[in-house]
Amino acid sequence: MDNEPNALARYFRFGQHGTNLKTEILAGITTFLTMAYVLLVNPFLLGKEAGMDFGAVFVATAVAAAIGSLLMGLFANYPIVLAPGMGLNAYFTYTVVLGMKVPWQTALGAVFISGLIFLLLTVTKVRELIINSIPPVLKHSVSAGIGLFIAFIGLKNAELIVANKATYISLNSDLMQPEILLTIFGLVLTLFLMVRRVKGAVFFGMIGTAVVGMITGVVEIPTQFFSAPPSLAPTFLKMDIVGALDMGFFAIIFAFLFVDLFDTAGTLVGVANQAGLLKENRLPRAGRALTADSLATMSGAALGTSTVTSYVESTAGVATGGRTGMTAVTAAALFLLALFFFPLVETFASVSAITSPALIIVGVLMASSLKEIEWKDLSEGAPAFLTVLMMPLTFSIATGIAIGFILYPLIKMFAGKARQVHPILYVLAVIFIARFVFLGSI
Repeated sequence: MDNEPNALARYFRFGQHGTNLKTEILAGITTFLTMAYVLLVNPFLLGKEAGMDFGAVFVATAVAAAIGSLLMGLFANYPIVLAPGMGLNAYFTYTVVLGMKVPWQTALGAVFISGLIFLLLTVTKVRELIINSIPPVLKHSVSAGIGLFIAFIGLKNAELIVANKATYISLNSDLMQPEILLTIFGLVLTLFLMVRRVKGAVFFGMIGTAVVGMITGVVEIPTQFFSAPPSLAPTFLKMDIVGALDMGFFAIIFAFLFVDLFDTAGTLVGVANQAGLLKENRLPRAGRALTADSLATMSGAALGTSTVTSYVESTAGVATGGRTGMTAVTAAALFLLALFFFPLVETFASVSAITSPALIIVGVLMASSLKEIEWKDLSEGAPAFLTVLMMPLTFSIATGIAIGFILYPLIKMFAGKARQVHPILYVLAVIFIARFVFLGSI
Protein backbone atom coordinates (compact mmCIF):
# COMPACT_ATOMS: atom_id res chain seq x y z
CA MET A 1 0.00 0.00 0.00
CA ASP A 2 2.87 2.35 0.73
CA ASN A 3 4.10 2.07 -2.85
CA GLU A 4 0.79 3.11 -4.40
CA PRO A 5 0.83 6.76 -3.33
CA ASN A 6 4.49 6.95 -4.40
CA ALA A 7 3.65 5.49 -7.80
CA LEU A 8 0.81 7.98 -8.19
CA ALA A 9 3.05 10.81 -7.04
CA ARG A 10 5.64 9.91 -9.66
CA TYR A 11 3.13 9.48 -12.47
CA PHE A 12 1.24 12.72 -11.84
CA ARG A 13 4.35 14.60 -10.59
CA PHE A 14 2.82 15.72 -7.30
CA GLY A 15 6.13 17.05 -6.02
CA GLN A 16 6.80 19.13 -9.14
CA HIS A 17 3.38 20.74 -8.86
CA GLY A 18 3.41 21.18 -5.08
CA THR A 19 0.39 18.98 -4.40
CA ASN A 20 -0.53 15.62 -2.88
CA LEU A 21 -3.07 12.81 -3.29
CA LYS A 22 -5.50 14.13 -0.67
CA THR A 23 -5.59 17.60 -2.25
CA GLU A 24 -6.08 16.18 -5.75
CA ILE A 25 -8.98 13.95 -4.66
CA LEU A 26 -10.67 16.86 -2.88
CA ALA A 27 -10.21 19.00 -6.00
CA GLY A 28 -11.74 16.27 -8.16
CA ILE A 29 -14.77 16.00 -5.88
CA THR A 30 -15.18 19.78 -5.95
CA THR A 31 -15.05 19.94 -9.76
CA PHE A 32 -17.51 17.06 -10.07
CA LEU A 33 -20.02 18.77 -7.78
CA THR A 34 -19.81 22.04 -9.75
CA MET A 35 -20.67 20.29 -13.02
CA ALA A 36 -22.81 17.34 -11.88
CA TYR A 37 -25.86 19.22 -13.17
CA VAL A 38 -24.94 18.00 -16.67
CA LEU A 39 -26.09 14.52 -15.61
CA LEU A 40 -29.64 15.88 -15.36
CA VAL A 41 -29.64 18.56 -18.04
CA ASN A 42 -28.04 16.60 -20.89
CA PRO A 43 -30.43 13.60 -20.71
CA PHE A 44 -33.31 16.08 -20.46
CA LEU A 45 -32.25 17.91 -23.63
CA LEU A 46 -31.25 14.92 -25.75
CA GLY A 47 -33.64 12.40 -24.22
CA LYS A 48 -36.86 14.18 -23.27
CA GLU A 49 -36.60 16.90 -25.95
CA ALA A 50 -34.74 15.38 -28.92
CA GLY A 51 -36.48 12.01 -28.69
CA MET A 52 -33.47 9.84 -27.87
CA ASP A 53 -33.67 7.11 -25.25
CA PHE A 54 -33.42 8.92 -21.89
CA GLY A 55 -31.66 6.14 -20.00
CA ALA A 56 -29.14 5.52 -22.77
CA VAL A 57 -28.32 9.23 -23.00
CA PHE A 58 -27.79 9.35 -19.23
CA VAL A 59 -25.32 6.47 -19.43
CA ALA A 60 -23.64 8.00 -22.51
CA THR A 61 -23.30 11.33 -20.66
CA ALA A 62 -21.66 9.80 -17.58
CA VAL A 63 -19.41 7.39 -19.50
CA ALA A 64 -18.35 10.01 -22.07
CA ALA A 65 -17.50 12.42 -19.25
CA ALA A 66 -15.49 9.69 -17.53
CA ILE A 67 -13.61 8.74 -20.71
CA GLY A 68 -12.83 12.36 -21.58
CA SER A 69 -11.69 13.18 -18.06
CA LEU A 70 -9.53 10.04 -17.87
CA LEU A 71 -7.88 10.94 -21.17
CA MET A 72 -7.22 14.47 -19.97
CA GLY A 73 -5.91 13.26 -16.62
CA LEU A 74 -3.84 10.25 -17.66
CA PHE A 75 -2.64 11.38 -21.10
CA ALA A 76 -2.25 15.16 -20.67
CA ASN A 77 -1.92 15.34 -16.85
CA TYR A 78 -4.17 18.39 -16.50
CA PRO A 79 -6.78 19.01 -13.74
CA ILE A 80 -9.45 19.60 -16.39
CA VAL A 81 -12.70 17.64 -16.44
CA LEU A 82 -14.73 17.02 -19.59
CA ALA A 83 -18.43 16.34 -20.25
CA PRO A 84 -21.02 16.99 -22.98
CA GLY A 85 -20.88 20.75 -23.53
CA MET A 86 -23.71 23.07 -22.54
CA GLY A 87 -24.82 25.07 -25.54
CA LEU A 88 -23.78 22.41 -28.00
CA ASN A 89 -26.31 20.00 -26.50
CA ALA A 90 -28.98 22.68 -26.87
CA TYR A 91 -27.87 23.34 -30.45
CA PHE A 92 -27.95 19.59 -31.14
CA THR A 93 -31.48 19.34 -29.79
CA TYR A 94 -33.33 22.51 -30.74
CA THR A 95 -31.58 23.65 -33.93
CA VAL A 96 -30.44 20.44 -35.59
CA VAL A 97 -32.91 17.74 -34.50
CA LEU A 98 -36.09 19.71 -33.79
CA GLY A 99 -35.49 22.79 -35.97
CA MET A 100 -33.96 21.25 -39.08
CA LYS A 101 -35.71 17.87 -38.65
CA VAL A 102 -32.37 16.05 -38.85
CA PRO A 103 -32.53 12.52 -37.38
CA TRP A 104 -30.57 12.34 -34.14
CA GLN A 105 -28.48 9.55 -35.62
CA THR A 106 -27.30 11.92 -38.37
CA ALA A 107 -26.68 14.65 -35.81
CA LEU A 108 -24.45 12.24 -33.86
CA GLY A 109 -22.64 11.53 -37.13
CA ALA A 110 -21.98 15.27 -37.51
CA VAL A 111 -20.61 15.37 -33.95
CA PHE A 112 -18.29 12.44 -34.71
CA ILE A 113 -17.03 14.09 -37.91
CA SER A 114 -16.38 17.36 -36.06
CA GLY A 115 -14.35 15.42 -33.47
CA LEU A 116 -12.39 13.67 -36.22
CA ILE A 117 -11.61 16.99 -37.93
CA PHE A 118 -10.58 18.41 -34.55
CA LEU A 119 -8.20 15.46 -34.11
CA LEU A 120 -6.71 15.92 -37.60
CA LEU A 121 -6.24 19.64 -36.99
CA THR A 122 -4.48 18.82 -33.72
CA VAL A 123 -2.20 16.15 -35.19
CA THR A 124 -1.23 18.32 -38.19
CA LYS A 125 -0.87 21.40 -35.94
CA VAL A 126 -3.18 23.41 -38.22
CA ARG A 127 -5.22 24.27 -35.13
CA GLU A 128 -2.86 27.12 -34.21
CA LEU A 129 -3.37 28.71 -37.63
CA ILE A 130 -7.15 28.51 -37.30
CA ILE A 131 -7.21 29.72 -33.70
CA ASN A 132 -5.01 32.67 -34.60
CA SER A 133 -7.10 33.52 -37.66
CA ILE A 134 -10.31 34.07 -35.69
CA PRO A 135 -10.44 37.50 -34.02
CA PRO A 136 -11.14 37.57 -30.26
CA VAL A 137 -14.36 39.53 -30.79
CA LEU A 138 -15.96 36.61 -32.67
CA LYS A 139 -14.85 34.12 -30.03
CA HIS A 140 -16.36 36.23 -27.24
CA SER A 141 -19.57 37.01 -29.12
CA VAL A 142 -20.19 33.35 -29.97
CA SER A 143 -19.75 32.39 -26.31
CA ALA A 144 -22.09 35.15 -25.15
CA GLY A 145 -24.63 34.34 -27.85
CA ILE A 146 -24.73 30.71 -26.78
CA GLY A 147 -25.32 31.95 -23.24
CA LEU A 148 -28.38 33.95 -24.32
CA PHE A 149 -29.58 30.98 -26.38
CA ILE A 150 -29.33 28.61 -23.40
CA ALA A 151 -31.01 31.07 -21.03
CA PHE A 152 -33.81 31.57 -23.57
CA ILE A 153 -34.36 27.81 -23.70
CA GLY A 154 -34.48 27.66 -19.90
CA LEU A 155 -37.08 30.43 -19.74
CA LYS A 156 -39.12 28.80 -22.50
CA ASN A 157 -39.04 25.31 -20.98
CA ALA A 158 -40.12 26.72 -17.61
CA GLU A 159 -42.94 28.60 -19.39
CA LEU A 160 -41.81 31.85 -17.81
CA ILE A 161 -41.98 33.22 -21.34
CA VAL A 162 -44.63 32.03 -23.78
CA ALA A 163 -45.71 32.59 -27.37
CA ASN A 164 -47.72 35.74 -28.10
CA LYS A 165 -49.42 36.51 -31.42
CA ALA A 166 -48.95 40.25 -31.04
CA THR A 167 -45.39 40.38 -29.73
CA TYR A 168 -44.12 36.88 -30.66
CA ILE A 169 -43.08 36.21 -27.04
CA SER A 170 -44.13 37.63 -23.68
CA LEU A 171 -43.99 36.94 -19.96
CA ASN A 172 -46.48 34.31 -18.85
CA SER A 173 -49.57 36.07 -17.48
CA ASP A 174 -50.12 33.31 -14.92
CA LEU A 175 -46.97 33.16 -12.81
CA MET A 176 -48.74 31.47 -9.89
CA GLN A 177 -48.63 28.01 -11.43
CA PRO A 178 -46.86 25.58 -9.06
CA GLU A 179 -44.11 24.61 -11.54
CA ILE A 180 -43.40 28.24 -12.44
CA LEU A 181 -43.19 29.19 -8.77
CA LEU A 182 -40.81 26.26 -8.20
CA THR A 183 -38.68 27.44 -11.12
CA ILE A 184 -38.46 30.94 -9.66
CA PHE A 185 -37.56 29.45 -6.28
CA GLY A 186 -34.84 27.33 -7.88
CA LEU A 187 -33.42 30.32 -9.73
CA VAL A 188 -33.33 32.47 -6.59
CA LEU A 189 -31.84 29.64 -4.52
CA THR A 190 -29.10 28.98 -7.07
CA LEU A 191 -28.27 32.68 -7.35
CA PHE A 192 -28.06 32.92 -3.56
CA LEU A 193 -25.67 29.96 -3.41
CA MET A 194 -23.54 31.41 -6.21
CA VAL A 195 -23.36 34.86 -4.64
CA ARG A 196 -22.32 33.19 -1.38
CA ARG A 197 -19.62 31.36 -3.38
CA VAL A 198 -20.86 27.88 -2.50
CA LYS A 199 -18.94 25.30 -4.55
CA GLY A 200 -21.35 23.27 -6.63
CA ALA A 201 -24.01 25.99 -6.38
CA VAL A 202 -25.82 24.94 -9.58
CA PHE A 203 -25.93 21.28 -8.55
CA PHE A 204 -27.01 22.01 -4.99
CA GLY A 205 -29.57 24.49 -6.30
CA MET A 206 -31.13 21.69 -8.36
CA ILE A 207 -31.13 19.33 -5.38
CA GLY A 208 -32.69 22.01 -3.13
CA THR A 209 -35.35 22.73 -5.75
CA ALA A 210 -36.12 19.01 -6.05
CA VAL A 211 -36.49 18.67 -2.27
CA VAL A 212 -38.88 21.64 -2.08
CA GLY A 213 -40.73 20.25 -5.09
CA MET A 214 -41.24 16.91 -3.36
CA ILE A 215 -42.41 18.61 -0.15
CA THR A 216 -44.95 20.71 -2.06
CA GLY A 217 -46.09 17.85 -4.28
CA VAL A 218 -44.83 19.37 -7.54
CA VAL A 219 -42.11 16.73 -7.92
CA GLU A 220 -42.83 13.03 -7.64
CA ILE A 221 -40.99 11.30 -4.80
CA PRO A 222 -38.66 8.61 -6.23
CA THR A 223 -39.60 5.04 -5.32
CA GLN A 224 -35.92 4.04 -5.23
CA PHE A 225 -32.57 5.80 -5.12
CA PHE A 226 -30.18 3.23 -6.62
CA SER A 227 -30.37 0.78 -9.51
CA ALA A 228 -28.23 -0.86 -12.16
CA PRO A 229 -27.45 1.55 -15.04
CA PRO A 230 -29.90 1.50 -17.99
CA SER A 231 -28.92 -0.14 -21.28
CA LEU A 232 -26.73 1.86 -23.66
CA ALA A 233 -27.92 -0.18 -26.65
CA PRO A 234 -30.52 2.34 -27.98
CA THR A 235 -27.79 4.91 -28.77
CA PHE A 236 -24.52 2.96 -28.88
CA LEU A 237 -22.90 3.19 -32.35
CA LYS A 238 -26.15 4.49 -33.83
CA MET A 239 -24.48 7.54 -35.43
CA ASP A 240 -25.05 8.02 -39.17
CA ILE A 241 -21.70 9.28 -40.46
CA VAL A 242 -22.54 8.82 -44.15
CA GLY A 243 -25.73 10.86 -43.81
CA ALA A 244 -23.83 13.63 -42.01
CA LEU A 245 -21.40 13.97 -44.94
CA ASP A 246 -24.14 15.60 -47.03
CA MET A 247 -23.00 19.10 -48.11
CA GLY A 248 -26.12 20.56 -46.55
CA PHE A 249 -24.72 19.70 -43.13
CA PHE A 250 -21.54 21.77 -43.53
CA ALA A 251 -22.84 24.51 -41.24
CA ILE A 252 -23.86 21.97 -38.60
CA ILE A 253 -20.45 20.29 -38.53
CA PHE A 254 -18.70 23.68 -38.59
CA ALA A 255 -20.75 24.94 -35.63
CA PHE A 256 -19.90 21.84 -33.59
CA LEU A 257 -16.22 22.14 -34.54
CA PHE A 258 -15.93 25.90 -34.07
CA VAL A 259 -17.50 26.04 -30.62
CA ASP A 260 -15.59 22.98 -29.41
CA LEU A 261 -12.27 24.26 -30.77
CA PHE A 262 -12.40 27.69 -29.18
CA ASP A 263 -14.26 26.65 -26.03
CA THR A 264 -11.60 24.02 -25.40
CA ALA A 265 -8.67 26.33 -26.21
CA GLY A 266 -10.09 29.07 -23.98
CA THR A 267 -10.81 26.69 -21.10
CA LEU A 268 -7.38 25.05 -21.30
CA VAL A 269 -5.53 28.37 -21.21
CA GLY A 270 -7.80 29.84 -18.52
CA VAL A 271 -7.59 26.86 -16.16
CA ALA A 272 -3.86 26.38 -16.75
CA ASN A 273 -3.24 30.05 -16.09
CA GLN A 274 -5.16 29.90 -12.79
CA ALA A 275 -3.21 26.80 -11.80
CA GLY A 276 0.12 28.45 -12.68
CA LEU A 277 0.86 25.79 -15.31
CA LEU A 278 1.64 28.12 -18.24
CA LYS A 279 5.32 28.26 -19.23
CA GLU A 280 6.36 31.56 -20.84
CA ASN A 281 2.69 32.14 -21.68
CA ARG A 282 2.53 28.82 -23.53
CA LEU A 283 0.60 25.69 -22.57
CA PRO A 284 2.82 22.62 -22.12
CA ARG A 285 1.40 19.40 -23.60
CA ALA A 286 -1.25 21.42 -25.47
CA GLY A 287 -1.31 18.82 -28.23
CA ARG A 288 -2.07 16.06 -25.75
CA ALA A 289 -4.85 18.08 -24.13
CA LEU A 290 -6.51 18.87 -27.46
CA THR A 291 -6.11 15.26 -28.59
CA ALA A 292 -7.86 14.11 -25.42
CA ASP A 293 -10.70 16.54 -26.11
CA SER A 294 -11.18 15.42 -29.73
CA LEU A 295 -11.07 11.71 -28.80
CA ALA A 296 -13.64 12.40 -26.09
CA THR A 297 -16.00 13.99 -28.64
CA MET A 298 -15.64 11.02 -30.98
CA SER A 299 -16.22 8.49 -28.20
CA GLY A 300 -19.18 10.54 -26.94
CA ALA A 301 -20.80 10.45 -30.38
CA ALA A 302 -20.25 6.69 -30.53
CA LEU A 303 -21.87 6.28 -27.12
CA GLY A 304 -24.79 8.55 -27.97
CA THR A 305 -24.26 12.13 -26.78
CA SER A 306 -23.43 15.54 -28.21
CA THR A 307 -19.98 17.16 -28.27
CA VAL A 308 -17.79 16.47 -25.22
CA THR A 309 -15.64 19.42 -24.23
CA SER A 310 -13.50 20.83 -21.41
CA TYR A 311 -15.50 22.47 -18.62
CA VAL A 312 -14.60 25.85 -17.21
CA GLU A 313 -15.99 24.58 -13.88
CA SER A 314 -12.60 22.87 -13.58
CA THR A 315 -11.41 26.17 -12.12
CA ALA A 316 -13.30 25.24 -8.93
CA GLY A 317 -11.05 22.23 -8.48
CA VAL A 318 -7.97 24.29 -9.24
CA ALA A 319 -9.04 26.82 -6.62
CA THR A 320 -9.21 23.92 -4.15
CA GLY A 321 -5.61 23.00 -4.95
CA GLY A 322 -5.87 20.63 -7.92
CA ARG A 323 -2.80 20.81 -10.13
CA THR A 324 -2.50 17.44 -11.89
CA GLY A 325 -4.48 14.89 -13.85
CA MET A 326 -5.39 13.09 -10.62
CA THR A 327 -8.09 15.74 -10.18
CA ALA A 328 -9.64 14.73 -13.52
CA VAL A 329 -9.28 11.02 -12.74
CA THR A 330 -11.14 11.49 -9.44
CA ALA A 331 -13.99 13.29 -11.20
CA ALA A 332 -14.10 10.51 -13.81
CA ALA A 333 -14.56 7.92 -11.06
CA LEU A 334 -17.45 9.94 -9.61
CA PHE A 335 -19.15 10.15 -13.02
CA LEU A 336 -19.01 6.35 -13.21
CA LEU A 337 -20.36 6.06 -9.67
CA ALA A 338 -23.25 8.35 -10.65
CA LEU A 339 -24.45 5.68 -13.10
CA PHE A 340 -26.09 3.87 -10.18
CA PHE A 341 -28.21 6.91 -9.22
CA PHE A 342 -30.35 6.73 -12.36
CA PRO A 343 -33.74 6.58 -10.53
CA LEU A 344 -33.08 10.04 -9.04
CA VAL A 345 -32.00 11.49 -12.37
CA GLU A 346 -35.01 10.01 -14.16
CA THR A 347 -37.38 11.60 -11.64
CA PHE A 348 -35.73 15.02 -11.37
CA ALA A 349 -34.76 15.56 -15.02
CA SER A 350 -38.36 15.18 -16.14
CA VAL A 351 -39.31 18.34 -14.17
CA SER A 352 -38.41 21.52 -16.09
CA ALA A 353 -38.57 23.52 -12.84
CA ILE A 354 -35.42 21.66 -11.75
CA THR A 355 -33.44 21.83 -14.99
CA SER A 356 -34.49 25.29 -16.25
CA PRO A 357 -32.77 27.36 -13.50
CA ALA A 358 -29.50 25.57 -14.34
CA LEU A 359 -29.86 26.52 -18.01
CA ILE A 360 -30.57 30.15 -17.14
CA ILE A 361 -27.60 30.37 -14.74
CA VAL A 362 -25.20 28.77 -17.23
CA GLY A 363 -26.44 31.33 -19.76
CA VAL A 364 -25.62 34.14 -17.35
CA LEU A 365 -22.09 32.81 -16.87
CA MET A 366 -21.45 32.48 -20.59
CA ALA A 367 -22.79 35.96 -21.32
CA SER A 368 -19.96 37.42 -19.22
CA SER A 369 -17.87 37.34 -22.40
CA LEU A 370 -19.69 40.49 -23.51
CA LYS A 371 -17.37 42.57 -21.31
CA GLU A 372 -14.40 41.59 -23.49
CA ILE A 373 -15.86 43.17 -26.65
CA GLU A 374 -14.67 46.63 -27.79
CA TRP A 375 -18.12 48.17 -28.23
CA LYS A 376 -16.83 51.67 -29.09
CA ASP A 377 -15.30 50.31 -32.31
CA LEU A 378 -18.31 49.75 -34.60
CA SER A 379 -16.32 47.40 -36.83
CA GLU A 380 -16.00 45.15 -33.77
CA GLY A 381 -19.26 45.88 -31.97
CA ALA A 382 -21.70 45.49 -34.90
CA PRO A 383 -20.68 41.93 -35.92
CA ALA A 384 -20.53 40.95 -32.26
CA PHE A 385 -23.98 42.35 -31.47
CA LEU A 386 -25.66 40.66 -34.42
CA THR A 387 -23.89 37.36 -33.68
CA VAL A 388 -25.17 37.45 -30.10
CA LEU A 389 -28.65 38.67 -31.02
CA MET A 390 -29.36 36.26 -33.87
CA MET A 391 -28.67 33.08 -31.91
CA PRO A 392 -31.74 33.31 -29.64
CA LEU A 393 -33.89 35.12 -32.24
CA THR A 394 -33.30 32.49 -34.95
CA PHE A 395 -33.04 29.69 -32.38
CA SER A 396 -29.80 28.64 -34.06
CA ILE A 397 -26.19 28.86 -32.90
CA ALA A 398 -25.00 28.08 -36.45
CA THR A 399 -26.93 31.02 -37.90
CA GLY A 400 -25.42 33.41 -35.35
CA ILE A 401 -21.92 32.14 -36.13
CA ALA A 402 -22.50 32.44 -39.88
CA ILE A 403 -23.78 36.02 -39.64
CA GLY A 404 -20.81 37.03 -37.52
CA PHE A 405 -18.33 35.44 -39.92
CA ILE A 406 -19.94 37.19 -42.89
CA LEU A 407 -20.29 40.62 -41.33
CA TYR A 408 -16.89 40.87 -39.64
CA PRO A 409 -14.71 40.87 -42.79
CA LEU A 410 -17.30 42.91 -44.68
CA ILE A 411 -17.43 45.71 -42.10
CA LYS A 412 -13.64 45.68 -41.72
CA MET A 413 -13.41 46.27 -45.49
CA PHE A 414 -15.82 49.21 -45.18
CA ALA A 415 -13.68 50.60 -42.37
CA GLY A 416 -10.53 50.39 -44.48
CA LYS A 417 -9.12 47.66 -42.26
CA ALA A 418 -9.27 44.75 -44.70
CA ARG A 419 -5.67 43.77 -43.98
CA GLN A 420 -6.52 43.15 -40.34
CA VAL A 421 -8.68 40.21 -41.41
CA HIS A 422 -7.01 36.82 -41.87
CA PRO A 423 -7.51 35.29 -45.37
CA ILE A 424 -9.14 32.23 -43.79
CA LEU A 425 -11.96 34.47 -42.56
CA TYR A 426 -12.69 35.70 -46.09
CA VAL A 427 -12.88 32.09 -47.30
CA LEU A 428 -15.30 31.17 -44.51
CA ALA A 429 -17.43 34.24 -45.24
CA VAL A 430 -17.79 33.19 -48.90
CA ILE A 431 -18.68 29.62 -47.87
CA PHE A 432 -21.37 30.84 -45.47
CA ILE A 433 -22.82 33.23 -48.06
CA ALA A 434 -22.98 30.36 -50.56
CA ARG A 435 -24.65 28.21 -47.91
CA PHE A 436 -27.40 30.83 -47.42
CA VAL A 437 -27.86 31.38 -51.17
CA PHE A 438 -28.04 27.78 -52.29
CA LEU A 439 -29.35 25.93 -49.24
CA GLY A 440 -31.38 28.56 -47.39
CA SER A 441 -31.37 29.06 -43.62
CA ILE A 442 -29.08 27.12 -41.32
